[in-house]
Amino acid sequence: MNIRLNDIELTLPTGQSLTELLAVQEIAPQGVAVALNGAVLPRSRWSETRLSDGDEIHLFTAIAGG
Repeated sequence: MNIRLNDIELTLPTGQSLTELLAVQEIAPQGVAVALNGAVLPRSRWSETRLSDGDEIHLFTAIAGG
């Protein structure tokens, strides 16, 4: 299946979870927020959320500063 992660197209095995995607991409989940198809997805649902062909995922990180 094909998805877009931060506007980069990726090909993944069918049925991969969001948690698995982050692990394979070596993205530490600390300080990260995820939007799946335009909706913020609570961290508590990451492991149960299976990705589908055509999904668009955007990752956001907190930035400290003033």
